[in-house]
Amino acid sequence: MESVNFEMLRKERPILADHGGFAEQYAYSDPSSALVKLRNLGEQLTKSVYWELRLEKPQDADFFQLLNAPAFAAAVPEVIRTKFHAIRKEGNRAAHGGSVESKTALWILEEAYAVSAWFAVRCLTATPSDIAKFQKPSPNEGREAELEAAKDKLEKQLDTALDQLAKVKATYSAETVTPETQAKGQQVADALSFNEATTRKRLIDVALAEVGWDVNKPDDVTLEEEVGFQPTDSGIGYADYVLWDDNGKPLAVIEAKRTAQSEERGRKQAQLYADGLEKKHGQRPVIFYTNGYNTWIWDDAQNYPPRRLFGFYSKRSLQNLVTFQRVNKKALNSVAPKSEIAGRIYQVETIKRVCEAFSNNRRKALIVQATGTGKTRVAISLTELLVRANWAKRVLFLCDRRELVKQAKNAFNDHMSEPLTVVSRHTVNDNKSRIFVSTYPSMMSVFQAFDTGFFDLIIADESHRSIYNRYRDLFRYFDSLQVGLTATPVEFISRNTYGLFECSNQDPTAFYSIEDGVKDGFLVPYEVYSHTTKFLREGIKYENLSEEQKRQLEEDGKDPEQLNHEAEQIDKQIFNKDTNRRIIRNLMENGIKEASGQLPGKSIIFARSHKHAVVLQKLFDEMYPQYGGKFCQIIDNHDPRAEQLIDDFKGQGTNDDLTIAISVDMLDTGIDVPEIVNLVFAKPVKSKVKFWQMIGRGTRLCPGLFGPGRDKAVFRIFDHWSNFEFFEQNKPEAEPSPPTSLMQRVFNARLDLAATALQALDLETFKTVTNLISLDVASLPDESISVKEKWLEIQTVRAVGVIEEFTPATATLLKNEISPLTQWINIRGHSDAYAFDLLITQLQLALFKKSGQFEDLKGDLLNAVNRLRPNLNQVKAKAETIKEVRSASFWANVDFASLERVRHELRSIMQYVEGGGGGPEITIPVVDIEEDAAEIEYGHRKSGIVSIDLAAYRKRVEAALRDLFDKNPILAKIRRGEPVSQEDLDALTSLVLTENPDVDLSLLREFYPDLADQLDDILRNIVGMDEEAVRGRFQEFVARHPSLTAKQTHFLRLLQSLIAQTGGIELERLVDAPFTKIDQDGIYGVFPDSDLQDDLLTIIRSFNTDRFEKTTNEAKP
Repeated sequence: MESVNFEMLRKERPILADHGGFAEQYAYSDPSSALVKLRNLGEQLTKSVYWELRLEKPQDADFFQLLNAPAFAAAVPEVIRTKFHAIRKEGNRAAHGGSVESKTALWILEEAYAVSAWFAVRCLTATPSDIAKFQKPSPNEGREAELEAAKDKLEKQLDTALDQLAKVKATYSAETVTPETQAKGQQVADALSFNEATTRKRLIDVALAEVGWDVNKPDDVTLEEEVGFQPTDSGIGYADYVLWDDNGKPLAVIEAKRTAQSEERGRKQAQLYADGLEKKHGQRPVIFYTNGYNTWIWDDAQNYPPRRLFGFYSKRSLQNLVTFQRVNKKALNSVAPKSEIAGRIYQVETIKRVCEAFSNNRRKALIVQATGTGKTRVAISLTELLVRANWAKRVLFLCDRRELVKQAKNAFNDHMSEPLTVVSRHTVNDNKSRIFVSTYPSMMSVFQAFDTGFFDLIIADESHRSIYNRYRDLFRYFDSLQVGLTATPVEFISRNTYGLFECSNQDPTAFYSIEDGVKDGFLVPYEVYSHTTKFLREGIKYENLSEEQKRQLEEDGKDPEQLNHEAEQIDKQIFNKDTNRRIIRNLMENGIKEASGQLPGKSIIFARSHKHAVVLQKLFDEMYPQYGGKFCQIIDNHDPRAEQLIDDFKGQGTNDDLTIAISVDMLDTGIDVPEIVNLVFAKPVKSKVKFWQMIGRGTRLCPGLFGPGRDKAVFRIFDHWSNFEFFEQNKPEAEPSPPTSLMQRVFNARLDLAATALQALDLETFKTVTNLISLDVASLPDESISVKEKWLEIQTVRAVGVIEEFTPATATLLKNEISPLTQWINIRGHSDAYAFDLLITQLQLALFKKSGQFEDLKGDLLNAVNRLRPNLNQVKAKAETIKEVRSASFWANVDFASLERVRHELRSIMQYVEGGGGGPEITIPVVDIEEDAAEIEYGHRKSGIVSIDLAAYRKRVEAALRDLFDKNPILAKIRRGEPVSQEDLDALTSLVLTENPDVDLSLLREFYPDLADQLDDILRNIVGMDEEAVRGRFQEFVARHPSLTAKQTHFLRLLQSLIAQTGGIELERLVDAPFTKIDQDGIYGVFPDSDLQDDLLTIIRSFNTDRFEKTTNEAKP
């Protein structure tokens, strides 16, 4: 197949020339196929370089690792490697279904031509004069059908020929890269006009092309653009790049500095060019400045400071920024949130706090809001406001599970009419949707298919430490407004999470706690009942068993003397059926019942593990067979039907009977089931964050749950593991550091081994280990944002000879900066091999140090080798090495080299170890020892939060007093604010206690120490005002005044809460605490406008009873 640009390969590499010709033919009609073939060409050229120059090849290396290997980096100039990487990346994008245009195929075609030319001159017999200038192939107009018909056959022929070529050149003896080899590679690049400036330009060209800019199309991009109004003698300067809009106006200017220079040196120059372009065209371009690796954006027209980017904006994104947002943005304090989406005062305050932060040029915010208080509604309302104010066109909402994606999708569709899509590989090219909903993992797999400016707003649900640890690349890649949402209490949020959203530690942008929600009546309080058995408190130990319990075990064929389990091992290392029966029976008998009072209401049992959940479900079905296995079911990740089971539990599926869900982690966060009235902690919890997330499953309001007018007033927690006692101890919880990845452990072990070998002057071992370290560094994925951030450090250690010298500075750099980056190396599917690498490296290190750990590690190695499955051909092929490792003679003469040979030989078959490397599955014993009923401790206990205990007790009091409101004269006098005698109060207390034995009005004094001697005021506080009426008037006030600030809405929220609690407020208190905590002048400082003051005072007076007015007639503001 004749080519236009690859004939320089025809004589000596005809197969490669044919690949180039194929790509030329299909660049227009099928650019994806053309790019895939160019990638094949690039990979084969890379392997040919290895062959021709006899370079040391990494073991089991893919295309990426081949390009980054130390030997290749030494022999091939960076400008050529950059072109190879462009071919690889765009070929991968095409192979994985990414959007591909002909212009991309033509650009990569030119890159492939350039590396082919370098290869032909450097490795074959061509000379620079033999290389013809690149010619863009002509479209094959009218031949599309013919080409399509022949494509499959041609592809098969090319792939077969390429495979045969690869087999011929699979093995050879590697040679060291000499200075002469390095110099010659650079000389050829120079002869073909590939230099540092070309490299830098190509890096920028690649980055622009990746987001759709055509650097060869002057209407899109111009280079060395003449710009007037410059502070030069001629008044003229030349901008490196200008990106143009379709109307001929500049969208952006790019200033490029040398790679060795700081990109900051281009900032002032770019600003001057932007000034000149603005004067000429009447439109100020966005400023980018870069050195090819570090890139910054400066949108000074909107007074933003410069910020670092990891890619350029596409034309569409720049048009959105320059010609839409700059022109049409409204002041956020002029646009009010829609009350029908999120109208509660604290929700309005939250939205206003975020808007005020954005108005002050902050680009990130963190909202901390208790579960059940409407975080999703706040997010939707904020989104709607920013869309309406023209601050956002495209919004990304991130969740941590598919079930939550479904919830979010439904919620957005309920309140907004913007087109919405769920992100997947099939929807990454969707340019019509405005709302994008995705799980974090789904977005991580495709995020670089979007340009950095694609989204205007990203809202991240469940923003806790795992988001920072696993998905922070998302937030660094996208240059957007970003809002984190979390229900984790302020004091438990990690520093990294605050930092990710640019907030000071324990100072989020907006905060609304569970205590606030319960106090304001937006969340349901809870009652805590402790229920523990002797086994759960003390464990199951032979010496503590009664004779009857020992007899039960013996009858079941168990040896009681073998039992010695501490309390924390129960339901983890041993299951006792009767212990779990007690847990189930307690829920069935003491849980809050559904409307009929017959059965418990919706409940979650939090189990320790899947196996524990199975035990619980089997016991439930044995104890209550009448429910046919439909009433209580497990919902966890072991069941592929988990999402359908969640729908059943919500009452939206096919099993309306599902009432008790046994959960293992899956229902701990995010699931919205307002009907839940019982939570069962059948497991110990040590994380405060997780504990509060689990409690949040029950806090949601549920009006009419028990019938008309009978709302969910409280939910019940059964604590079988003394979790509340544990957290009452206030043990400091250290912020966990992210777990060290397997690859990082391997890398660190190799660093230690290299240092030890160097200290021992074992230079041969040192060289072998530093070569492995160099290969690890070469494997760092350049596309990773975390790796890009450290490009300078990586380039430093990748330089030829740096790792081999292993100076103290280099060792420190490798340990502190490079080692954490190795977690991003993709070892998926090879973890068994890398675990084996780690074991061997640890063995080698122990051998050098003569450590006592050597024998333990030796045992681990022999155990692994002995568990290889000998019936497999892959294992049989390594039989000699396996027998050698098992022999005594091997260990008698073991040294570094012999262990290294074993590592090299066996690492690829470690995936065939019995049990997948984890050994046989351990069977947890199940016993059935009857618990001693006399040792069961059960009772109501305090939650540890006074406001929640008060709210729960108030609900009991309200329920007890409800029937007495209209007929009891003492209550009537209290509600009217009239004085009552002590005899009246004693009589009322006695009456309530008689009719409701669990309600003692005198206990209320514990919750109201300031009113301990005034029970009538306490009762008036409880029954004095209709909370809905109070809320309604304040929400009407907020609606009348849409430009209220967050500070003003915070004042209103506090005032509303006090009036709802007490029935009114003395006006003089408006200039006293707690209002002076908001502003030292109280109402006057918060509401300086007299009209607002008058309107607010009118509302306050509408609530105040005669009791309040009498105390304020002489002291009205």
